[in-house]
Amino acid sequence: MAAAAVEVDTVTAALPSGSPALPPDWPQRLRAALAPQPLPASLARLTGLLPEGNVTPAAVLVAIAEGASGPSLLLTTRAGHLRQHAGQISFPGGRIETSDGGPLTAALRETQEEIGIDPAFVEPMGYLRGQLVLTGFSITPVVARLRPGFRLQVDATEVAEVFELPLAVVADAASFRPMPRVVRGVELLLHELPWEGRIIWGATASMLLSLHEVLAASLHGGDAR
Repeated sequence: MAAAAVEVDTVTAALPSGSPALPPDWPQRLRAALAPQPLPASLARLTGLLPEGNVTPAAVLVAIAEGASGPSLLLTTRAGHLRQHAGQISFPGGRIETSDGGPLTAALRETQEEIGIDPAFVEPMGYLRGQLVLTGFSITPVVARLRPGFRLQVDATEVAEVFELPLAVVADAASFRPMPRVVRGVELLLHELPWEGRIIWGATASMLLSLHEVLAASLHGGDAR
């Protein structure tokens, strides 16, 4: 299952302008800036918007592949025939099952089920802050590097395509554009990221924005967790 990874964004402070090119030691810097353990999602600004009942834990894999043109993130477009969120853009991932024991195992399992990447090729780096969505999911983003040699085997029942988003695009604050919305009477300042004819929005854009902030902290110093 690809959980509600594209449901609703969270409020984010004003972005800094511009971002320098990634230095050669960006993996070490990023790893040091990421949280070593899962961080809980903040309920701020979503109080009263979440459905009644328990929040369902979920996890996604923010996978970074390195090629000749530089590092890039793997994103998926959900299959068009799905009943929920058809055609929307997300990271591979889904609900954390009891047998998973935690978000890392769940993210690895769901990624292998959806796009066929063997966990042996995944090198976890750390965690972004958790992301709440209005359907009641609390998503833990697991950031990881993919070792060379991995292969994709897409499950067409869930995923229409896999595409790459350069990490340098995420590192550039100008890639994100504000998108004010009113959700159930509450004003939220959201952001979206256009890329090659696609619009990345909702929780996926929010997680990319969190990654941007962590990248910025890793390049300039400070802590964006």
